[in-house]
Amino acid sequence: MKVKRVILASASPRRKELLAQIGVGFEIMVSDKETEIDSLDPKEACKKQAFQKAVDIVDKASIKYEDDTCIVIAADTIVEYEGKIIGKPKSKEDAKQMIEAISGRKHRVYTAVCIYNSIVKSYESFVEETSVEVAELSDEEIEDYLDKKEPYDKAGAYAIQGYFSRYIVGIEGDYYNVMGLPIGRLYREYLRHYI
Repeated sequence: MKVKRVILASASPRRKELLAQIGVGFEIMVSDKETEIDSLDPKEACKKQAFQKAVDIVDKASIKYEDDTCIVIAADTIVEYEGKIIGKPKSKEDAKQMIEAISGRKHRVYTAVCIYNSIVKSYESFVEETSVEVAELSDEEIEDYLDKKEPYDKAGAYAIQGYFSRYIVGIEGDYYNVMGLPIGRLYREYLRHYI
């Protein structure tokens, strides 16, 4: 059975671009639910936040009836370095500390995806993990990067697909996961039979 609607519960231009890239037609509904990181385990933290966003959109969209078949996709991305969760920077100084922490080292990026499917009336979640290695940056390179707009709305204060790509040494895992949506796994395991 095919769904009539796919809802992306995110304002992220990157998630929007990635979902469109694989030919999925969708609408956007943004969750304004305040979610907080309340776990030291990065997988659990982002999984809980994605679930909260999905529940919020299911409630807002009033998805209750058989004739309104729908899939809601919510996601949350967290960067973890040496056991510490790194979210989005709150200031330039915060961004600087994040970039200095990952400079010359490897870190992990986790994206949790929560999918609500009204046909089977269930929430399903998964977490994808990718290891990213960053070159050692000079003080000048860090300051140059912090003068750009790019770092300030991203987990870990960088965008792998943007200006910061010049500093990426390598990755192990799903590249699109680092952008915020592991689209291959999302499509194969959750979307292909319903869209």
